[in-house]
Amino acid sequence: MSGIIFCIIAGASMSIQGVMNTRLSDKIGLYESNVLVQGLAFALSLIAVWILGKGSFREIANVNKLYLLGGAIGLIITITVMLGIGKLSPTVAISIILIAQLLVAALIDAFGLMDSPKVAFGWNKYAGMILMIGGVLLFKWR
Repeated sequence: MSGIIFCIIAGASMSIQGVMNTRLSDKIGLYESNVLVQGLAFALSLIAVWILGKGSFREIANVNKLYLLGGAIGLIITITVMLGIGKLSPTVAISIILIAQLLVAALIDAFGLMDSPKVAFGWNKYAGMILMIGGVLLFKWR
């Protein structure tokens, strides 16, 4: 149950953050707002690791170096969410983002990419994706 609650919080937070970041970028600029957003996240992450951290940065030597690009992908995420919400409505933009997330997650599961266990992607999941895409098209249809 806690996993579901965490995912609900993450999804709601991503939607709220995307709109907040977009409105901030309208006033101060896209890259300037990204610096503020990422800088604040970095500062809060440092505080969190000092208070809650139980891992060890020494173990970074044993990590697949490709995984270190996750931080760079954070830059791509923040900027493209702001650009998408700026060009579309928040609902349409976030809907498309969610569909893209599900498609990529399904590929990761289906092929067991990045050390993930393989998870079958059956007809019901394909049908669900088609329904989601259809829902966005219906929502956007005028």
